[in-house]
Amino acid sequence: MPRANRHFLPDQVWHITHRCHKQEFLFKFSKDRTNWIKWLYETRQRYGLCVLNYIVTSNHIHLLVKDTGQNIIPQSLQLIAGRTAQQYNQRKKRKGAYWEDRYHATAIESDEHLFKCLVYIDLNMVRAGAVKHPRDWVHSGYHDIQSPPERYSIIDIDALRELGGFSTHEALQQAHLEWINAELRIDQNKRQAYWSEAVAVGSKDYIDKFQNE
Repeated sequence: MPRANRHFLPDQVWHITHRCHKQEFLFKFSKDRTNWIKWLYETRQRYGLCVLNYIVTSNHIHLLVKDTGQNIIPQSLQLIAGRTAQQYNQRKKRKGAYWEDRYHATAIESDEHLFKCLVYIDLNMVRAGAVKHPRDWVHSGYHDIQSPPERYSIIDIDALRELGGFSTHEALQQAHLEWINAELRIDQNKRQAYWSEAVAVGSKDYIDKFQNE
């Protein structure tokens, strides 16, 4: 895997992946996945992190965010990773690293690639064989998009809607379901490494411009 990218150019959408130390299943219990989500919510409240999607699996996380400047993404990731590790180690009376030393950030072009990445995140646990449909995995942003909570919402629905050019949340929801159902009809067992290992994903012009910057 290439060295993890941590340079956040302004106004980009980023797909963040972060794995537990030695790929251990440190998120195997629901309470730990819920705790990570709690700290993700805290970053939105504290820093204004613009979250477009997320999922917490048994040994890693995916996070789709839009950069809004002011060093918000690194600050947010530091808070989430630090507090999650601290609370887990205290509860388990454990010492040592909780995370791999670096998270990876892949820039995603804000066109159809953005929504392909959104669905790729939704289908993570389907590919793993843990569930048949994203709705069956509680610890993900799928539910925030399809059934936004009255309180403690994490996904920035307005930002996601505007990036997709949708006039209403209902239109976004319908398109989201159609994308997922289309992907479920084909083989989703194969991991597409470029979403979490490339420096950038998009058109050739986008990637060339991104690399030059």
